[in-house]
Amino acid sequence: MSKPGPLGSGSGGVGVTSAANQAAAQKQKALLLRVDNDISQIVDNFSALLTISRVNDPPVRNSQEAFQMEMRAARMVQAADSLLKLVSELKQTAIFSNFTSLNEQVESRIFEFDQLSNKTSYLLEKIGEEAAASLKELELHYYSSMARNGAGDEEN
Repeated sequence: MSKPGPLGSGSGGVGVTSAANQAAAQKQKALLLRVDNDISQIVDNFSALLTISRVNDPPVRNSQEAFQMEMRAARMVQAADSLLKLVSELKQTAIFSNFTSLNEQVESRIFEFDQLSNKTSYLLEKIGEEAAASLKELELHYYSSMARNGAGDEEN
């Protein structure tokens, strides 16, 4: 039965790790870009809301400003919702990236335990061989002493 290597059954463990790191870096850049975009939208819409919110005399202008305020407020809500989704995605990324590092630690521990298992098996084989050699030596000594004892009894 073949055992997997230290990095699993594949032979390209290092390449996979660097590719995963590269993908994580690209994802981080994309997420930071989204954060900057959403925050700038919230700030821009809020500042536009403040400038529009002054009271003017003509009633037509007030209704136009009210419509613009509603539109800006809706855009702020959309940007805030996008930020909330981004936070959820960041949490999932953090959880899954921890699983990746956890898997790497598990694989390294498996490799260590495989080495210990091989070392233990070697030591057990060596102890078995030494025990067999000692047993053979003891049997030889026992039977040779029995032959002397038996021969000594016949002479008496």
